[in-house]
Amino acid sequence: MVLNIMEIIGALGVFLFGMKIMSEGIQKAAGEGLQSVLNHITSNRFVAVLTGFLITTIIQSSSATTVMVVSFVNAGLLTLTQSIGIIMGANIGTTVTGWIVSLLGFKFKISAMALPIIGLGLPLYFSKFAKRRDWGEFMIGFGILFLGLSFLKDSMPSMDAGMVGFLESYTDKGVLSLVIFIMAGALITVIVHSSSASMAITLTMAHNGLIPLEAAAAMVMGSNIGTTIDALLASLGANVNAKRAARVHILFNIAGVVVFSFIFNPFLRMVQAIVPGDEITTNLAMFHTMFNILNTVIFIGFVPQIAKLVEKMIPMGEEEAGLGTYTLSYIEPMMQSIPEINIIKAQKEVSHMTKVVEDMFSIYLEVCNNPDKKMGAQVKEIKEMEDYSDQMQEEITKFLIACSGESLNETGRNNVSAMMRIVNELESIGDSCYHLILLSERRFKKNIPMHDNAMAELEPIATMVQNFLFFIKSHINEHMDKESLKEAYKMEEKLQTFKKGLNKGIRKNIKKGADIKGELLYLDIVGHVEQIGDYCLNIAQSLRAFY
Repeated sequence: MVLNIMEIIGALGVFLFGMKIMSEGIQKAAGEGLQSVLNHITSNRFVAVLTGFLITTIIQSSSATTVMVVSFVNAGLLTLTQSIGIIMGANIGTTVTGWIVSLLGFKFKISAMALPIIGLGLPLYFSKFAKRRDWGEFMIGFGILFLGLSFLKDSMPSMDAGMVGFLESYTDKGVLSLVIFIMAGALITVIVHSSSASMAITLTMAHNGLIPLEAAAAMVMGSNIGTTIDALLASLGANVNAKRAARVHILFNIAGVVVFSFIFNPFLRMVQAIVPGDEITTNLAMFHTMFNILNTVIFIGFVPQIAKLVEKMIPMGEEEAGLGTYTLSYIEPMMQSIPEINIIKAQKEVSHMTKVVEDMFSIYLEVCNNPDKKMGAQVKEIKEMEDYSDQMQEEITKFLIACSGESLNETGRNNVSAMMRIVNELESIGDSCYHLILLSERRFKKNIPMHDNAMAELEPIATMVQNFLFFIKSHINEHMDKESLKEAYKMEEKLQTFKKGLNKGIRKNIKKGADIKGELLYLDIVGHVEQIGDYCLNIAQSLRAFY
C-alpha cells in the first residue's frame, strides 16, 4: 500500500516536472508574443477574457496567470475590471491541458509517443539557435509530461472487491456524494498547486474505472475552487485592489460550482449527448470546457456588479490613499517556474516607475510656474514619491536579480541587464526632482533674491526636459532604433547648449553685482534640470540593447 502511494506520488512528480519544462520552453519561445498580448489589454471585458485564455494556454497554468494578475493589480498596472475578465479567460485556458491529456494520453500507447517526441526535441535543445533550443525544451517537457501520465496510469490501484465497496459507499449518496467529490477535487488541487495536475489525476482515475463519470465531473468542478488558493496567497500583504482581484477569483469560481451543482445531472447528460461514444476522458474534457465557458458567459455581463460587490466586501482603507510602501513579489508558485512572465512583470514595473518620476518633474514645473506660492504640499508629495521611487529601485533590482537566476533565453538576459541600468537612472531622476523642489523651497523660505526673469529663463530648458521624459516614457521597454537614438542625442545636445547659455548669463550677473547666493542657487537648479537630461540619454542608450 505504502509503495503504491509512493509510486503515485513519483508519477505525479514526473508529470509536474514535464509540465514545468514544457511551460518554460513555450514561454521562452513565445516571450515576445506574451508581451504583445499583455500590452493590448483594454477595458473591454471580452478582450480581457481572450487575454486570460491566451496567456493560460501559453504558460499552461491558470494559477500562474491569476497570481500574475493579482501582482499587476497590486502595482496599479491593471484595473480591477480588467483583472476580472482575465481571470475568467484563465479558467477557460486551463481546459486546453485537459483536452491534450484526454485526446493523446489515453488513446495511444503513451511511451510509443513520448519517447520519440523527447528524441526529436533533444537535438533541437542543443542547437546554437535560441528559438530552436526553446522549442526543443518544450518538446522534451511535453514528452516527460506524458511519461509521467503513463506512470500515473500504471500506478493507480486495480479495481478489487474491497476498492469497489469503498468507492460505492461514497458514490451512491446523491447530493452528499456530489459535495464529497467536489471537496476532494478542491483538496487535491490545493495540495498539488496545479489544476492541470488535478485534472490528470481525475482523468486517470476515471479511465481506470476507479470512479464513475459523475464523481469525476464533481472533482473537475472542485478543482476550480482549489486553484484559487495561489491567487489568495499572492494577495496576502498586497494592497486592497490586489486582495479584491483574488476575492473575485474565489467568488467567480465558487459561484460557478454552486450554479452548476443545481443543474449537475441535466448538464452532465447534455455533455454526454454532445460527445460521441462512451469515452469517459473525452466526456470529462468536454464537461470541463463547457462548464468554464458557460460560467464565463453567465457572469461576463455582471463584471461591473462583481467589481462593486468586492469593493464593498473589501473597502478602501485610509492607508491606501497615498502611495504607501512599494513591494514587488517574485512570481514563483510551487512546482511552476515562469521566468518569461516575470520579465514581462518587470517591464510593467519599469513603465510604472517611469510614470512616477515623470509625475515628479511635472509637480516641480508647477512650482516653477508659481515661484512665490507656498509649496509645503508639493514638497511633501514629492518627498513621498521620492521615497517610493527609492523603494521601487531597490525592489525591482532585487526582482531582476531573481529573474537573472532563471533559465532565460538570450533576449531575456539582455533585457534584464538593460532594466537594471534603467531603474538606476530613473531613481537618479527622482532624486534630482526632490533636490529641485528643496532648492525652490529654500529660496522661498529664505527669500533669496535671483535676477529678474530667472524662472522665465529656466522654463525653456525645463520644457525640453519634460519632452525628453515623455520621449523616454513612450519608448520604455522597446528596442531603441538608430533614428530614435539620434533624436535622443539631439535633445541632449540642445539641453547642453541651453545650459551653457544660462551658466554664461549667471557669471555675467555675478560680475554685475547680483546676489551671489541667489545666482549660485540658480546655478544649482539649472545643473539638476540638465542632469535629468543626462539620465534620460543614459536610459535611451540602455534601450538600444533592449529587445
